[in-house]
Amino acid sequence: MLVAAFMFACMGVLVKLGAAHFSSTELVFYRSLFGVWMTYLIIRYYRLSVRTPHWRMHCWRGITGLVSLLMFFYCLTQLPLATAVSLNYTWPLFAALFSTLILKEHIHWPLICTILLGFIGVILLLRPTLPENDWMAGLMGMASGFFAAIAYINVKQLGNLGESEWHVVFYFTLISTLLTGVWLLFTTFSPITWTGLLLLLGTGMTATLAQLAMTRAYHQGATLLVTSLGYSTVLFASLLSVLLWNEVLSPVAWLGVGLIILGGSLSGILSFKLPVTIPHK
Repeated sequence: MLVAAFMFACMGVLVKLGAAHFSSTELVFYRSLFGVWMTYLIIRYYRLSVRTPHWRMHCWRGITGLVSLLMFFYCLTQLPLATAVSLNYTWPLFAALFSTLILKEHIHWPLICTILLGFIGVILLLRPTLPENDWMAGLMGMASGFFAAIAYINVKQLGNLGESEWHVVFYFTLISTLLTGVWLLFTTFSPITWTGLLLLLGTGMTATLAQLAMTRAYHQGATLLVTSLGYSTVLFASLLSVLLWNEVLSPVAWLGVGLIILGGSLSGILSFKLPVTIPHK
């Protein structure tokens, strides 16, 4: 999950740069198109079958993941970056709830406390504000976190059914490519320059690697542990902003960084007390 968090942060940097060349829907389309071909070639390399008996679950995971992604990108265009990211990163809170209600996992209150600790760290780090008359965008930001949590729970369910991470990512990117592609057919495609092409390739590669790592984490790890480590994306993104754009973090922001690191460290320590999960082959 730490690898996934770092790759998602890198993807966020590339999306921010790519927003000057493409619309949010185009960025989702191209990143998904890259993921489709990458995972398909790997599946064929290992001589695995593309067919799956769990296509309904894949469809549900693909649709909820795509809805979450489109809502999140919309919020990035309507709200301050800190507010949009904070609203989207309510998904670990929803995922902790769904892991109990849907997956019937036991409630581990110490791990839930680490999730809340990480969320407090995100708030202190990003210090979100909501401008007037932007409540609809704010609600969509919360909704993006809600649907992201459902998508991640679906990933865990697919892992329990024995689906490999290759198939999970392949069907997610396939569904995202088809739906956004149809939408763009009725709108417009922006011209692709060499700079734009490099940004698209980088976005597709980091997004696909992040999805594969995240899927492996949910397949083999305890849901609450993986969920708590998901906040690391915010930490990595903030550090990349400092390195690339010379952004200065306030003392309160550094306190938030410390809480995110503390929450992730405590979740790792507490995970040794959880029952061992036997991964599906």
